Amino acid sequence: MGSKYMYHGIDITLDVYEKICSVVELMAEKENKSFDECYLLFSLSNVYELLQIEESLMWSESAEYLLDEYYRNQKLSYAG
Repeated sequence: MGSKYMYHGIDITLDVYEKICSVVELMAEKENKSFDECYLLFSLSNVYELLQIEESLMWSESAEYLLDEYYRNQKLSYAG
């Protein structure tokens, strides 16, 4: 992860970090796995990468939406 995220001159670093943490916590609860296990899985995903691109605005979406996107992308990966 980069060290600082900026969007239109506003530091959104904390927003990005908190969003990642929230998504991983939801995932850990849903899958009954540890935070660390889920962080590793999530960090390999396209959604995680998009969260770090400020212009994608993924950081402004809810953690629930991002987790749904993660699962949707996982299904597409396995189906393809």
